[in-house]
Amino acid sequence: MQPSNSWVCLTALDKQTTASTASLDNRGLAYADGFFTTMGVINGQILWAEYHHQRLISHAKALQLDLDHCSLLSILQMHAQQLQQGMLKLVITRAAQDIRGYGYTPSECGSTCEIWLKSLAMKVSTTEPLPLADGIFVPMQPMSTAVCLSSQIACLPSSLAGLKSLNRLDNVLASAELQDIKARSLNSNGSQDIGEGLLRDMTGCWVEGTMSNMFYQLSDCRLVESPSSEMINTANDDKDSADKNKAAKGNANYLTQGQWYTSSMAQSGVAGVMRQVIIDELSTTKYPVVVRSLQDKDLPQLQQLFFCNALRGIMPMTSLTLLSGEIVSFKRFNHI
Repeated sequence: MQPSNSWVCLTALDKQTTASTASLDNRGLAYADGFFTTMGVINGQILWAEYHHQRLISHAKALQLDLDHCSLLSILQMHAQQLQQGMLKLVITRAAQDIRGYGYTPSECGSTCEIWLKSLAMKVSTTEPLPLADGIFVPMQPMSTAVCLSSQIACLPSSLAGLKSLNRLDNVLASAELQDIKARSLNSNGSQDIGEGLLRDMTGCWVEGTMSNMFYQLSDCRLVESPSSEMINTANDDKDSADKNKAAKGNANYLTQGQWYTSSMAQSGVAGVMRQVIIDELSTTKYPVVVRSLQDKDLPQLQQLFFCNALRGIMPMTSLTLLSGEIVSFKRFNHI
């Protein structure tokens, strides 16, 4: 078993077959009937393995897929050992059905799934590790800037909201918009390092990035918890940019200074692995994360903003460009 850029079919779980293409009858291709998860691997270990395991369990239940998640996790760990450092991308789809159309039979056959895995050797960033509780570290990326995008993501029924399903067309179009903004910035000799785009859902609330979840802090005058907030008890110039990057280095208190908020995944967005890691890590601190919708009126009051995902860790922002063109710059780290 050698790491390969080819897809491997793990459907039987007791054997693997190298394959370059799936059948055109694959329901993931036809109907986006399935889900995926992307795992970073360092030193032969899957990062946040238990959180990815929980995703396998919850998503299989939500989509009514018969998945032997314990056996699958063992196989993933073997592939991680072979890979040593890189990325594992796992795609799980419902198996082809005998009946025509979207439907599937409410039977053992209807719950059967196909499992596909791709191992990709790559460098997983570990620069500027940010220490959390219990000796856990997450990567902290260099400072960059964010922009508000005009693209919107779909609102979904509660049975689908928060899932990392294969239907990601809204993120595809949003990512294309972000790439266009980056290209125009470069063509105009812009010096901005645009790291991520902030997305609204169809209700107008700002929810997440194109490939990440979002956490934010508000200025002191806005720190009073709103009635709709939910406390989670579970788990501009070059000199300024240089100063902020310096402040972020070795900043063990970045997450524990002040109140962080994150948007709800109850009707839109993806409940990411790193989002849950951060929520759990802050659950026993002075300021547990609060679930709170981010609206247009809040944007000028932002004082901190970062995006996060399981591969890149935390991506802190120095500013956010609004749809109006106004730039909201975030305060310096006042505890360094």
